[in-house]
Amino acid sequence: MNRFAGVRCLVTGAADGIGRATAMRLIEEGGAVLVCDRNGSPLEELGARAALTLDVTAPDAPARLMAAVETHLGGLDVLVNNAGISAGAPIESLSDELWHRVLGVNLESVFRISRAAIGLLKASGRGRIINIGSVMSTHAAPGMGAYTVSKHGVAGLTRTLALELGPFGVTANYIQPGAIVTGITRGVFAADAGFREFWTNKAAVKRLGQPEDIAAAIAFLASDEASFITGHGLLVDGGALQSP
Repeated sequence: MNRFAGVRCLVTGAADGIGRATAMRLIEEGGAVLVCDRNGSPLEELGARAALTLDVTAPDAPARLMAAVETHLGGLDVLVNNAGISAGAPIESLSDELWHRVLGVNLESVFRISRAAIGLLKASGRGRIINIGSVMSTHAAPGMGAYTVSKHGVAGLTRTLALELGPFGVTANYIQPGAIVTGITRGVFAADAGFREFWTNKAAVKRLGQPEDIAAAIAFLASDEASFITGHGLLVDGGALQSP
């Protein structure tokens, strides 16, 4: 397939996991892709049009990203806000530092980068914003307060972007991944067989998700076929949330 020929894409958090799989999928289908991550060395292997080493929470990150987009891509059609972290503690012992760090990466960076990209996406004529939420965009879990709040925030932000940017031909959606084997979760699944078995059995398809499963959903939302879908949170969880 070559459905992204001539389509200019930015993917954050692309060094590993979902971001890496997404960048590879878009590149394989002909997209001109700019990638970024705090860990720059793995980006060189992707074959992207350009790669930028940066922390998405840095004050100048949005401006640096948009400057790189204009220099290397000449505009922007698809923004994938994938960079994220997972960290937990009960609310009673949740520190201000951890709270701000989780919300800074998972929500504030999504807001600031999306805001910076709006002008370019409007000019595109087929702009797409695809944010990475979580099943925690809908649900909650003890000890995951900051993460849950950040992912609920992603849902609300994305819906607002959809309403504000729809008249300009720009759609905004978010993915709600379930149990996916990524750099964040790989160690936990390997170390805790019971945890791995729980999520495997909870999924209707009886397996853990892979980054490529999420990349396929992102590619669909980025495509012309999804031009009438906006403000939507797409569950990609293998049917896990259908189980009691």
